Amino acid sequence: MKRFLKYFSFIFLLLVIVCIVFFFWASSSTLAEKEYSKLIEIDTFDEPKNDSIFSIVTYNIGYLSGMTNNRAVEKPKSLFNDNLQKVLLETKEVNPDIIAFQEIDYNASRSYNVNQEEEIANLGYNYRARAINWDERYLPFPYWPISMHFGKVVSGQSIISKYQLKNHKRIVLQRVADAPFHRDAFYLERLAQVVKVVLNDKEVVVINIHLEAFEKETRVKQFEEVLSIFNTYKKEYPTILLGDFNSRARDKDAIVQKMFVMSDVGNAAFNPENLANTFDTKKPFERIDYIFYTKNTIEYVSGKVLNAFGLASDHLPIFMKFKLR
Repeated sequence: MKRFLKYFSFIFLLLVIVCIVFFFWASSSTLAEKEYSKLIEIDTFDEPKNDSIFSIVTYNIGYLSGMTNNRAVEKPKSLFNDNLQKVLLETKEVNPDIIAFQEIDYNASRSYNVNQEEEIANLGYNYRARAINWDERYLPFPYWPISMHFGKVVSGQSIISKYQLKNHKRIVLQRVADAPFHRDAFYLERLAQVVKVVLNDKEVVVINIHLEAFEKETRVKQFEEVLSIFNTYKKEYPTILLGDFNSRARDKDAIVQKMFVMSDVGNAAFNPENLANTFDTKKPFERIDYIFYTKNTIEYVSGKVLNAFGLASDHLPIFMKFKLR
């Protein structure tokens, strides 16, 4: 009996050590911190000759996983290939000058290690601003079965543009307070990605955000941080705030309501009497994605939710045409 207990204790201790080593290895980063914020400029495409009307899109692309996002279901490579081709086709059709992405993969096992930013930017976008918010060597999610684990994930937010980008910033927002250590170690950092785009020799500030999805108190705190950033820039620059707010337009207690009542701020493709939904794409039932802009410096021309992108993501993109005042 003593011998059995000795062997049992040894095996148990060994398993504990293996689990601890795996935890620290899996939650470790694959990139140096300086790689988390990157401004890329290539010289392949000509800058468009457009001196009056510009266009911008926000799109939570859901790493091109469609309605399988975060679900423990088989995701064949063909799913991602088909969704990428759909996005490329529709992007060519819409042909926006600037696109802001959330949940875009750069090098992730879950999406077969395709750099999705590069694939889309190669349509004609010389300028690319990248902000990493998820860098895990091995992500054990969804939890079961093990074969469905995401594995290595390098993902984040991107702004691609046909016009020059400059002064890129990656601002990390508050984390969930008192989160269990295992959740905190693998937490998807919520960001405000800020960049200036040069249009007609004017600097326009674009703020791309992706707020906390599951914990309202944290989302409220993150929004207050974002609002402070927005208010700071809008004093001096034409400013566009866009992205996935994870805040429902029909919820009167939602934090995004603070944006709706700002008289000097416009809201693209937004009619309170007939809301165009952006989530989910199988049967859109909620508006949680937005494009806000400063009315005194930006003239709204038109906007719409791009339903034609279909099931490439679980979100639909929003499109806005605008002029500078």
